[in-house]
Amino acid sequence: MDGLCDCLRATTRTVWCIFLISSLGLTSMFAVCRGQQAEHFRNVTETIDNLLKGYDIRLRPSFGGAPLEIGIEVILASFDSISEVNMDYTITMYLKQYWRDERLQFLHESSDNDQDAIKTMTLTGAFAEKIWVPDTFLANDKNSFLHDVTEKNKMVRLYGNGSLVYGMRSTTTLACMMDLHNYPLDHQECTVEIESYGYTMDDIVLYWLSDRDAVTGVEDVSLPQFSISNYATINKIEELLTGDYQRLSLIFQLQRSIGYFIFQTYLPSILIVMLSWVSFWINHEASSARVALGITTVLTMTTISNGVRSSLPRISYVKAIDIYLVMCFVFVFAALLEYAAVNYTYWGARAKRKARRLREKASLMKRPDDREQLNNAVLETMEMSEVRMSEAMGVSNSESFNMALDEELMDTTGYRMTPPHTRGFSPATAHGYIPTTVVRRRSSVHVPVRRRRLLSQFRQKAKSIKVKIPRVKDVSTIDKYSRLLFPLLFVVFNCGYWAIYLLT
Repeated sequence: MDGLCDCLRATTRTVWCIFLISSLGLTSMFAVCRGQQAEHFRNVTETIDNLLKGYDIRLRPSFGGAPLEIGIEVILASFDSISEVNMDYTITMYLKQYWRDERLQFLHESSDNDQDAIKTMTLTGAFAEKIWVPDTFLANDKNSFLHDVTEKNKMVRLYGNGSLVYGMRSTTTLACMMDLHNYPLDHQECTVEIESYGYTMDDIVLYWLSDRDAVTGVEDVSLPQFSISNYATINKIEELLTGDYQRLSLIFQLQRSIGYFIFQTYLPSILIVMLSWVSFWINHEASSARVALGITTVLTMTTISNGVRSSLPRISYVKAIDIYLVMCFVFVFAALLEYAAVNYTYWGARAKRKARRLREKASLMKRPDDREQLNNAVLETMEMSEVRMSEAMGVSNSESFNMALDEELMDTTGYRMTPPHTRGFSPATAHGYIPTTVVRRRSSVHVPVRRRRLLSQFRQKAKSIKVKIPRVKDVSTIDKYSRLLFPLLFVVFNCGYWAIYLLT
């Protein structure tokens, strides 16, 4: 038993010794790792401090030597909006710039094969304030801002050979001068103009990093009213008084989607024009119905036109949608005028027939027997009226009665009966009446011969034109022709309109 206990005690001591040794080993290992990590961070910090020691941010890399080449890369995040009123568009993009600064090189040829050496450092945007960065700006920029949630969206990546990548995320509103002659069947070209503000081509040369591949994210962008049909990158030189500047242009070719305008403008206009044709099937004697329908369609077309103009700038030239709306307004207004022509023709013919009947009755009343009977009836009526009148008021009342009687006879017979002459008055001036022959004779004296000749020529031409104009016997014929002519002309106009603007 004593031997077994001694064996257990020896085993326990051995286990405790092994545990203590292993614990001490791990502790020393962790201490070594922490020391190495601290040394590593200390080396990185010292490396950055050494790089910035004596660094002059006022001087570009290779100052006084060859121009510095700066590569540009654009990643399109979103195409936010396009405004025809302000002639601009808004995008959100990532702009990255690539260049090399020998003063920031921290790896040499001897340390390239070192596996533990730091070859790349990704730093915050605050580091960009301590080194030289290009003065790149957007030439057609109206308003821009840099995103700062949760920190400023800027990044600097430094490589061991001194190469840098400087990236930022911004939203910018850029000017885009649009040609709206074919609006809304148009396509536009909007650009992003990237240029150095102060450095000429003697100091800085900008270039697209991989030509067209330098722009990415365009395929993933969608717009409500436009589609990006294509894009291109070009280089050009801006010649200014201060020197020649390199400018990079990113061109977006935008095709407007017409679906919105079909349902909001074109289709309602077509329906309003067709609604105006309903009046051709309404009886021409229903004046209130046809006039109300015509005025309603005219006002509706005016409202649609005002709504379209409110979303466009006040430009002087004519747009494609203006032509369509004006023609629709012309068709609607012509339908209203068509009823005016029908109404004038109908009531004018009735007035002519009534005047013809009155003339025929007057010609019958001019016969001697009828005229004698009419004069006798007039005299009998006058005598009875004079008997009923008092002596003081007899003359004045008889004269007023004669004037009333003359008017009634003139309305029924077409000519004026000559009443008994009052003493002291001539027949021509009775009741203040002046014969038309006297008026014509007096007026003709003062009219020059040349004017009379022109008036006579004008009357002759008017008569010839009146003869050439065909007379409409039935006013319903105008409505029948309008039912066919108006739709036919509108279809021809639509075919020509869509053929011209869609094919071109």
